[in-house]
Amino acid sequence: MVLVGSSMGGWLMLLAALARPERVAALVGIAAAPDFTDWGFTDEQKRIILEQGALEEPSPYSDEPYVTTRGFWESGEALRLLGGGIDIDCPVRLLHGMDDADVPWEISLAVADRLRSADVQALLVKGGDHRLSREGDLQLLVATVSALMERP
Repeated sequence: MVLVGSSMGGWLMLLAALARPERVAALVGIAAAPDFTDWGFTDEQKRIILEQGALEEPSPYSDEPYVTTRGFWESGEALRLLGGGIDIDCPVRLLHGMDDADVPWEISLAVADRLRSADVQALLVKGGDHRLSREGDLQLLVATVSALMERP
């Protein structure tokens, strides 16, 4: 399988590849956000999550608030990856918009640095946002996935 994950889905993609390496041929991350429970919250937000059991924040992607529960946050903390090597050996492509307001593009470089695979590419997209949903961004994604699927 070629796994594709965006944002938190990029973290899940990495965890799935670690859990079932024999099933994974390649990975494509779009603004992959591993360990966001660490770097994605202020100390005050973490305090609210731990003391009140949940944090509600407005979402730029929905009319509903984004809710982070203590259980979700603690689970994320237990599954952090960026503190050491990431033992994945398949080809990995990391696409990241340089204008991403949610996940700093430096996170993709940190992931690339920690992956054991020798076949890792991080591509920064000038003007790209968190979703990389412009026509050219989508074409890049399709071409990236297609190229990985054509490999022997």
